[in-house]
Amino acid sequence: MLKFMQRFVSEGVVTNDFPSIVAEPPEGFLGKPVIDFERCTACDKCAEACPTGAISFNAVPQQDIPVKTERILSLNYGDCIFCGECAVACPNAISMTKEFQLAATKKEDLVTRARYRDDGSGKFRFVEIERHAQANDPTAQEIGLRLKEKIHKLLGRSLHIREVDAGSCNGCEVEITSLNNPVHDIERFGIHFVASPRHADMLLVTGPVTRNMEIALKHTFDATPDPKVVVAVGACAIGGGVFGTSYASCGGVDNILPVDVFIPGCPPRPEALLHGILLAVGRLSQSYPG
Repeated sequence: MLKFMQRFVSEGVVTNDFPSIVAEPPEGFLGKPVIDFERCTACDKCAEACPTGAISFNAVPQQDIPVKTERILSLNYGDCIFCGECAVACPNAISMTKEFQLAATKKEDLVTRARYRDDGSGKFRFVEIERHAQANDPTAQEIGLRLKEKIHKLLGRSLHIREVDAGSCNGCEVEITSLNNPVHDIERFGIHFVASPRHADMLLVTGPVTRNMEIALKHTFDATPDPKVVVAVGACAIGGGVFGTSYASCGGVDNILPVDVFIPGCPPRPEALLHGILLAVGRLSQSYPG
């Protein structure tokens, strides 16, 4: 016991400075994949390599020019597990960044689409970006302060969260648990995890929602008092992830419950979770007058 006490004293404060300083992810960390549309030739290599179908190409026949066709490249960060296989398949056009704060309040805001056109020689050339993924990205310095202020204004107390594992591999749970360790110390922002949904303001749901967890998740939602918000954490909770939709998987939380915020990642980092919780509190404010 004495050795532990000596270590605690010598160790000092280990809590990080987030949100004033966002810790740099470690070497080898794979974050948001970025496509250089000018270099991309719509060759399908990245789509074939993607294990979850996060990258896809759709042919669009042209009525006025029957000989030519157009293709739409779609990159869905909600389905992405950030494995880096697309960058391996096409290193010339795709690179992996360390960006991880990608939470959004709408699924469509996680999708980037670009249009390509056959130039007549059988090769597709980039035409335009049809849609950019809309990152709800307040500066890191704002996140913690805004979160604490919103929680106090809306609830007059701390924010209570009930975490629900709806069939995940527990990777997301590891990151969620990290929020409570001395390094991230989420309670400094007035956020607490509770054991009962009856005490919760927010449900933090992981996993693709297995058929065995479907009824339990619905009961948990019904037991949470209004107003409440639901946050889908990770690729599995957003769209089924590697499990997809099957006899054993419902294919994502929004197929069962109304979801207010989607947090991409496999799994999301603790800072990405906090970023998503901030967005969820913003949705919670819509349920309160004033």
